[in-house]
Amino acid sequence: MRTLLPLYADPAGDPGAWASVAGLGSAVTAVVNPAGADPAGFSAGLDRLVRAGVALLGRVDLGRAARPLAEVLAEVRGWAVHPVGGVFLDRAPADPFGAGPVALALRLARRAGLTAAVLNPGGPADPLYRRLGARLCAFEGDWDAYIRWDGDGARPGDGHLVYGVPAPEVPRALRLASARRAGFALVTERDGEHAYTGLPAWCAAAVARP
Repeated sequence: MRTLLPLYADPAGDPGAWASVAGLGSAVTAVVNPAGADPAGFSAGLDRLVRAGVALLGRVDLGRAARPLAEVLAEVRGWAVHPVGGVFLDRAPADPFGAGPVALALRLARRAGLTAAVLNPGGPADPLYRRLGARLCAFEGDWDAYIRWDGDGARPGDGHLVYGVPAPEVPRALRLASARRAGFALVTERDGEHAYTGLPAWCAAAVARP
């Protein structure tokens, strides 16, 4: 099971977060987002992560298929100039009617050399999405919901994004994700809308650990 980390901070505004991810190296996959960062500084930060062995995915917000397709495709195309291995298609639709734009975004990404793809509908998605060749996030929610979750719609290798995990429960959450055969997981104490605004607290401790 791989560890997934959101790295949406500007490298200049939060250099500590970028240093922490670099310190974790090949143990993690980072989802990166320019977030208004200076282009030169952002590119330099990505280069540093690549040298450290961090796998990178560029975030693209699908807006539940409400964003104009031209905007989405331009954003996907823009990632091709960066040293990322693929795209993280966030806030993806889950119903079959939204599959067309997702398929187009994935096709463009692959043509641009962005071969790794993760699709995050935030929960169970129509089986049609399984045929698009992307990894799916089958769960996104808080710790209490994750404990109660019966695995509906999930398959081995899917992603589990769990937030609001109390610090003492983080090891248990990771064990549970592994037992549920998650292919990759985000476990963070950050809650709700703040779940992706910074790294989990355990990252700094993991880097500092000899």
